[in-house]
Amino acid sequence: MKTAHEKLASGRWQKLGLCEQLGNIGSEVNRVLHWKDKNKKNFENAVVRTLELFDLTLKDKRWQGRLREVARAREVFLDAVLGDKEYKTSLKDLERYFFYFAYCARQKSSCSES
Repeated sequence: MKTAHEKLASGRWQKLGLCEQLGNIGSEVNRVLHWKDKNKKNFENAVVRTLELFDLTLKDKRWQGRLREVARAREVFLDAVLGDKEYKTSLKDLERYFFYFAYCARQKSSCSES
């Protein structure tokens, strides 16, 4: 299967910090939420891209102590996509959860730019 994030999968993802990785996952969750009731193909593509980013994070050896949390977030994401049956967490809830990682990553990058 073709990789949606080829540059990231080829090693660039491992250069990002955890907040940046999770913030990027959040961006894809936002796309999933945006396309959910609008365009089935775009929705499905966004789901695939989100799962790909989760998997890249799970393969990153730097986060060995955090893998349970990332794997659970992936599981909750899939549950939300498939209808909220197990965890009762919506895509909107997940978008809010991941927002804080994006915010943290942005704060860190703006601090290093000055």
